Amino acid sequence: MIGQPTRDRTSDRGLTSAVPDFLALPPRVEKPRRHGVSHVLDNGMSVAEVEQRLAAAAASIDLWKFGWGTAYVDPSLGEKLDLLAAHQVLACTGGTLLEISWRQGVLDRFMDWAEAVGFPCVEVSCGSVEMSRADKDKIIEAAASRFLVLSEVGLKDPAPAPSAREWAADARADTEAGATWVLTEGRESGTVGLFDAEGRVRADIADAVVSAAGLRATLFEAPRKAQQAWLIRRYGANVNLGNIQPADALAVETLRLGLRSDTIETLSRCGEERAGVERS
Repeated sequence: MIGQPTRDRTSDRGLTSAVPDFLALPPRVEKPRRHGVSHVLDNGMSVAEVEQRLAAAAASIDLWKFGWGTAYVDPSLGEKLDLLAAHQVLACTGGTLLEISWRQGVLDRFMDWAEAVGFPCVEVSCGSVEMSRADKDKIIEAAASRFLVLSEVGLKDPAPAPSAREWAADARADTEAGATWVLTEGRESGTVGLFDAEGRVRADIADAVVSAAGLRATLFEAPRKAQQAWLIRRYGANVNLGNIQPADALAVETLRLGLRSDTIETLSRCGEERAGVERS
């Protein structure tokens, strides 16, 4: 309208492109980090899809797992590893690939290959192939001399009743053998291991693993939003969460920061209290 002052659009653009800082939020560990990590599951994504996900949420992704044995057959593996390294995201092989390699007696060749192509991390598990405690210790020790190790505890089979004491013993042994993170079995479905058939978290197991391995070394496979929210409410914004869908990485970050109704009461209040202390 005539007589109205002209708005400075350049100033508007500068304001809207700036990183917002007007909310009091829980503190987050910055990348590169070893706790407060988000671990996503790649089930066979294309290079274009990986590029899109990293462009949208690389700051919220720390570990990128090539699920099962997909790394062995992925024709674009090299391109994806380069993209991940450029965005400070650690690539990890799936545990099933290591289990099959060990079963066939070619574990050394597997590790040589993983190192040569550029994997900084490997997962050591025994969820599909029977393995003794002594064998798992030796594998973790060997892998830890060359990689960051994610060791998995728990079984994929939902039939055996999980014992918190046994999970704790395995978690403690894995860390003592050299694992950087202990990964609690939950699968991509979120209905086995740490969870019951309905997807509810087995609190006694979660607490037992944290007590045995420490919160910083415990990485919870938690593919469902309700599971992620439960773990964040119980252990805080910097709990380690795994088996996240790449498309959900930003959504999980909002859970961590109390920017969703599932965690707003616990985390937003913490942020407000912290801001009050800093202002006083």
